[in-house]
Amino acid sequence: MHEGVMKAWLESSHLNGGNVAYVEELYEAYLDDATSVPDEWREVFEQLPKVNGVDVEVKHSEVRAQFAQLAKNKHREVVVAEGSGGDLKQVKVLQLINAFRFRGHQNANLDPLGIWERERVRDLELDYHDLSEADFEREFNVGSFAVGSDSMPLGELYQALKTTYCGSIGAEYMHITSTEEKRWLQQRLESVQSRPKFEKEEKLRILKGLTAADGLEKYLGAKFPGAKRFSLEGGDALVPMLKELIHRAGESGQQEAVIGMAHRGRLNVLVNVLGKNPSELFDEFAGKHKDTLSSGDVKYHMGYSSDFATKGGNVHMALAFNPSHLEIVNPVVMGSVRARLDRLGDTTGIKALPITIHGDSAVTGQGVVQETFNLSQTNAFSCGGSIRIVVNNQVGFTTSKQDDVRSTDYCTDIAKMVQSPIFHVNSDDPEAVAFVTQIALDFRNKFKRDVVIDLVCYRRHGHNEADEPNATQPLMYQKIKKHPVPRLIYADQLIAEGSFSEQEIKALADEYRNGLDDGNCVVSEIQPETSHSSDWAKYVGHDWDVDYDASVSVEKLKELGEKVANYPEEYKAQSRVKKIYDDRKLMATGEKPLDWGMAETLAYATIATEGTDIRMTGQDSGRGTFFHRHAVVHSQKDGATYLPLQHLSEDQGAFQVFDSVLSEEAVVAFEYGYATAEPTSLVLWEAQFGDFANGAQVVFDQFLSSGEQKWGRLCGLTILLPHGYEGQGPEHSSARLERFLQLCADHNMQVCVPSTPAQVYAMLRRQSVRPLRRPLIVMTPKSLLRHPLAVSSLEELSNGVFHNMIDEVDDIKPENVERVVFCSGKVYYELLQERRKLEQNNIAIVRVEQLYPFPHDEMKTIMERYQHVTDFVWCQEEPQNQGAWYCSQHHFVDAIPQGAQLKYAGRKASASPACGYMSVHTKEQQALVADALTIENKG
Repeated sequence: MHEGVMKAWLESSHLNGGNVAYVEELYEAYLDDATSVPDEWREVFEQLPKVNGVDVEVKHSEVRAQFAQLAKNKHREVVVAEGSGGDLKQVKVLQLINAFRFRGHQNANLDPLGIWERERVRDLELDYHDLSEADFEREFNVGSFAVGSDSMPLGELYQALKTTYCGSIGAEYMHITSTEEKRWLQQRLESVQSRPKFEKEEKLRILKGLTAADGLEKYLGAKFPGAKRFSLEGGDALVPMLKELIHRAGESGQQEAVIGMAHRGRLNVLVNVLGKNPSELFDEFAGKHKDTLSSGDVKYHMGYSSDFATKGGNVHMALAFNPSHLEIVNPVVMGSVRARLDRLGDTTGIKALPITIHGDSAVTGQGVVQETFNLSQTNAFSCGGSIRIVVNNQVGFTTSKQDDVRSTDYCTDIAKMVQSPIFHVNSDDPEAVAFVTQIALDFRNKFKRDVVIDLVCYRRHGHNEADEPNATQPLMYQKIKKHPVPRLIYADQLIAEGSFSEQEIKALADEYRNGLDDGNCVVSEIQPETSHSSDWAKYVGHDWDVDYDASVSVEKLKELGEKVANYPEEYKAQSRVKKIYDDRKLMATGEKPLDWGMAETLAYATIATEGTDIRMTGQDSGRGTFFHRHAVVHSQKDGATYLPLQHLSEDQGAFQVFDSVLSEEAVVAFEYGYATAEPTSLVLWEAQFGDFANGAQVVFDQFLSSGEQKWGRLCGLTILLPHGYEGQGPEHSSARLERFLQLCADHNMQVCVPSTPAQVYAMLRRQSVRPLRRPLIVMTPKSLLRHPLAVSSLEELSNGVFHNMIDEVDDIKPENVERVVFCSGKVYYELLQERRKLEQNNIAIVRVEQLYPFPHDEMKTIMERYQHVTDFVWCQEEPQNQGAWYCSQHHFVDAIPQGAQLKYAGRKASASPACGYMSVHTKEQQALVADALTIENKG
């Protein structure tokens, strides 16, 4: 129905805000089935006039805004339009139904400890709607309430509403704008009143899960008293919940599932869901470890993978390795799943499932959660929706007062930003937990949207087993001490209903305990692993000097150059873009030297035509922040886009470039997850300016730099960070090179500062072709992108060799050299131009293109030419306490001749990366160049 039609109709009637629920329900029912509404209302809807020729038969979602505005009318009395046949009580009944759908969760029985005060919600009371028990026998039309009939007595309806929306499940979904999604959820909840009938087999599976969760915690507590294990006790339902999720996933077509979770309950999930042998866990408690990792990590950070048998086939499960930085693993999991989906050729998100497990304080407190939700529906980062489980034990370490923890009613309110349905569920009702788990997965698979399950539970011990919670939560822990464990609560229920005997339940516990004693896998569904992921074997055990061939013939480069420099005639490029492409045509033939953008593009072209997939993300990566790349041509006629790198050959690898969301932390974490799951692809993330990369510092510190040493996880992610001092101030000059160099050790990653187009070409090809997968951090240029001296020939690209160091390029005789200046990056060209201007033939300039791992062999070879020199200088643009000086000077001191001096030429130490005044910048730049090129008079 068109908004204008509705407005005209409303203004011509006696309807007001109090009728909104009634009209909504009837009109939705009319659209679904015209015969389902009373004759009088059907005539009203059928006879609605057209306004300005607009057809009235349009879905209700288009006029929601009009109804929402009407609903703001606080006047509660209802006057039914004369002649409409409407009944005042009927209107009130439909309002009552809507009230439970909107607010029933506020009165649900969610807290197993009974600490929460279930607030009085007047909307849910009969008298609020001018109804009473006197109306209980009267039949009313129930609108869209999904009970299988058009009408029912008010008494039965009222009880059904309370059972559905105020029992162990509190469902929040009315914030969703899609009528289809809301109707689907209403059907699933209301048709069984949120209490489905579980068969004995399903009850047994739930009981086994609770028995395992409880049994492991008690076993560990007795065997290793006082040892940190971050017990799951109180949230035991997580184990049967996850197993239910994996079983249903397998039956729904999922082949893989990636789980991300923090420390709480992690050991329990490892043993009782993923099937890690208890004996391995016991060895870790005893301090034993495999000597394969240089540093290793604590047992509750380690990951695991296994195959889980379901009726629909095996599901390969992977538990992501996790640092103690809460919630950062979530985008890592999403990236890993996206890589698996891409590898499987699945654009629907059905074959791989992301599952993230959160804490109640962290999910609302950590900003990366919001960032990750924002990724969920975007082109670059969507993976068909995630199942997000909050283990809500109602306390964060020692903080439990809601006013101290968050500003929202629920810890899950953040999920409403992406219109996720949210299910709050009492963890002491494991059948309710299983039910919402089924709905959550089915909704995710159908609508490709994130779903949140708020598992309301408690924490039987302190933050860890050595902690004393009574000091800060005395009343809570008095209740917890008296509260029976979830297994016993469910066991009593099963005994009372006659499903199982006390002896059968005891036998299950004994059987599980015996399995722990044996030390073998206690999860019956675990199968021998088959090949699910890419083969990492060829990337293991290699070091930086491994041989590789990255050469490409000049003829092939010309052929590819022609393809990447052209686009169809129907695409009318913007004038500056057209000029860039026209220049690239000349570069492709060798008539013009290659600039940075063309060399980078040719690197991608050669890599893609070798069958390698390329994925690049960044806030402006399609065009390039500095207008140099233009991988995407935008037609000025109709906005259509064309990517030449996607049209190279029929059997080429995929080339994808995405302009990402405005985030660093979540996006870099996502790309790390992608790269750790897909070694055969070239995965790149580009910062808008390198200065902003520190928004992802947690990812660089906890994953990129140390993931291999802690967890044995290889990663070939390439990070492009625009860096250089051009007078743009402290926020647009420095990618904080010093911070990356400080993270370098154990040959954990590469830090490069390429200074020519041929170098960036060779560096990118090396990252793809060489059988080594370690992170590559690149300080990329800004002004050099179009510098007249920063050009290369096709012949220079052809050999594909990246030079870790570049010796003097001018015709300067080594024996005449009195000073050697070492440098990296843009400052080289300023030094070169000034030296040529001054005709100083006694100074050699040596570029260090790879700062880590430091190129000792190349340095030794170059130094053989300058053994007579005693005056060496390191020149940098950055302040002395930043840049490469402090982290790299010892390498130079070790390499220069004995007795020689290494001096510093650069900006003085500064708290800020750069000054904010162009005039000051210019003077500083001139001074550091002059300092590097001024040889003191020895006389």
